[in-house]
Amino acid sequence: MTNNVAPSSVDAVVIGGSFAGMSAALQLARACRSVVIIDHDQPRNRTASLAHGCLGWDGCSPRDLLQTARRQLEAYSRVRWITDEASGAQGSAGRGFQVICASGRVVSAYRLILAHGVVDQLPDIPGLIERWGKGVLHCPYCHGYEICGGSLGLLVAPDDDALAHVRTLQQWGHVTVFHRGDRTEEALGLLEKGLSGIGASLERSPLLSVSSDATADLADGRRSVLRALFLHPETTLSSPIAHQLGCRTESAGCISTDSAKQTTVEGVFACGDAARFAGNIALAIGEGALAGVAAHRSLLGLLE
Repeated sequence: MTNNVAPSSVDAVVIGGSFAGMSAALQLARACRSVVIIDHDQPRNRTASLAHGCLGWDGCSPRDLLQTARRQLEAYSRVRWITDEASGAQGSAGRGFQVICASGRVVSAYRLILAHGVVDQLPDIPGLIERWGKGVLHCPYCHGYEICGGSLGLLVAPDDDALAHVRTLQQWGHVTVFHRGDRTEEALGLLEKGLSGIGASLERSPLLSVSSDATADLADGRRSVLRALFLHPETTLSSPIAHQLGCRTESAGCISTDSAKQTTVEGVFACGDAARFAGNIALAIGEGALAGVAAHRSLLGLLE
């Protein structure tokens, strides 16, 4: 460990207090290290009433899971929770890191873990935001079992690999593809031909809005009642800190890490949705544990 960092520094600051961030902090706390978690209570799955696919917690409320995890984590004497938004960071592994909060508070640390997650940018279609995480979904592995066997919709953008998405979704029901009127007639014809070859359908009339639980309201006045409408939102990092520190990002936008979850900047680790656009609680917890252990090994000078 370096000796030229401010004596008030903690061992690690974790930015983001959802599943990945708390999992990382837990490993450090159990290694008897001081940890500060900075979180402003905006978990990605806050609109979902139930969480599925996480062994031991299948069908539980994600909010209840987070509250239980926080209560367990704060029982460790060297863990401190700050309800604030981390708006900036600077420093290095040699000099230490300083995290600046929206309130003006500054927290110094030897190591930094980015677990702040991402923001989903939904298409500008009336009814989507109100139903996000309910009748409008993004992950069939999280929600598909409960709607299995029904009529499913898939809203595609011009650059989406629609056939690949449909092949995945077909496991859970018959799929009809919808569009926003942003594809040419030629493109629609090619898409329709490809979909017919795999047993799926194309709705040629553009989707204008979503009503009821998941009803597609079409431009020609018709309505298509669905069990659920799936889409792949544009996803961006919820914080500029990785870019401020010079961490490299992947073409998809997530933060690049090695197998130990260390970014391209020494002493800075990333986990959860910010480092893997997967949106899965089990993956987030596992990646957080990796990042926490790696940060501890880095503090000991043992990380290769």
